[in-house]
Parts: sequence; structure tokens; C-alpha cells
Amino acid sequence: MAGSQVTAPRSDRAADAMRALRIETGFNPYAEGSVLIAFGNTHVICTASVEARQPPFLRQSDQGWVTAEYGMLPRATHSRNRREASRGKQSGRTMEIQRLIGRSLRAVTDLDRLGPRTITLDCDVIQADGGTRTAAITGSWVALRLAVNGLLASGAIAEDAIIGQVAAVSCGIVDGVALLDLAYDEDSRAEMDANFVMTADGRVVELQATAEDEALPWSRIEALKGLADKGVAELTALQLESLGA
Repeated sequence: MAGSQVTAPRSDRAADAMRALRIETGFNPYAEGSVLIAFGNTHVICTASVEARQPPFLRQSDQGWVTAEYGMLPRATHSRNRREASRGKQSGRTMEIQRLIGRSLRAVTDLDRLGPRTITLDCDVIQADGGTRTAAITGSWVALRLAVNGLLASGAIAEDAIIGQVAAVSCGIVDGVALLDLAYDEDSRAEMDANFVMTADGRVVELQATAEDEALPWSRIEALKGLADKGVAELTALQLESLGA
């Protein structure tokens, strides 16, 4: 399907086309790295904060850590959702997404070079229309890159702690057609949906895929992987463009 010009069941873009993409750097002037990223009508603010501390399990080492927190504003969706703080706990979905973001970024970070410090990526969804976790991962890499650039420029670290580039995109089977970058109305009725987290050189960091109603053959995953290759290539190019590279 990758590279085709099939438009059904979409009326606004081809099956292998991303939604309108935008990355605005420097969105938060107080953070060591920040971006506003948009995948169509999904908008996420990603900020990187550098702190001279380590998680307890690393305090006997000189290793650093990269972690993430994720949340949605109450009116990021069509109806208001209560803030998780008001409920007294995070949902399982929230915890799963922020762990995914952290794993994805650590996969391309040399924690020894980072030294005894923690970089936290805060991902706040201000508008949700599908693909919030993939937008958060993609934007967080840019925020992390900016933060590490600052550490290098100040002499706080001697070697670049970022050893790769990572981005993420969703794909799915909707009405029998493989589609790239699902909006919410597509994701909600997909026969299979998948999130691909990949490096710029095509390696897979993580793959999450679920068939909804019936088991599907592996060939469907392969079709989605072809779309993901195309989407991640566009996203990694946009990341570098946003950094002026």
C-alpha cells in the first residue's frame, strides 16, 4: 500500500498520506527544550526539563535517566474529562503511554554520557484527534534534542548523549484498507490499529498492534509496516527541519 494513491475510504488525503504536520520549537521559554507538535487536529506540547538528580535506583552510579509524564487537558476532547489529579490517581492508559514515551527516548540516549541528572519530558495534549502518543514521542525527541544541545553548549556534558533519532506513527486497517496516521474517527472503527516507534534508519523500537474483531494474517502487519516506514521518514525529516538541521 505504501506509495499508492488510493483515497478510499478517505476523502481528504491518500491512504499513505500523513495529516498536516507542524513542529514549533521554543514554545515554552522556561524549559530547556520545548515544542508544540501537531498531527492534524492533534496538538501536543512537549517540554524537556533537566534536573541535577537521579532516580533512587541509580544513585550509586554516574548514569543519567530520561523519563516522561503524559496528560490531557480536560477539553482536549469533544466532552470534558475530569483531571486525573481530581480523581486522585492516573489511569492505566496514562501510565502506559508515559512509560512508552520514556522507553522510546531511552532507546536513543546514552545514559552514561548524560551523567548524574534526569531529563523529564512532559507531554500535555491540548487537542486530541487520534495519535496523541505518536505525536508525543515525535515531539519529545525534538525537545530532548534541544535540552541536550544546551548541556553540550554549557559544557555540562562532554559527549552527545543522543545516539539516534526516533519518531512514531499510527497505522490501521479501516474498511479493509491500510491507512497511515489515523484520525480518531478512523481509529475508532479500525479492524486493526498499530503504533510504530522507529528510528530514522528504519529500526523498530516498539510495535503495538491489535486486531479488534477477528484475527488477521501477518501480511496485514507487513502492509502497515510499509506505511509506517513512509510516515516515519517524513517525521524524522520534519524533526531535523524544525531544529534548523
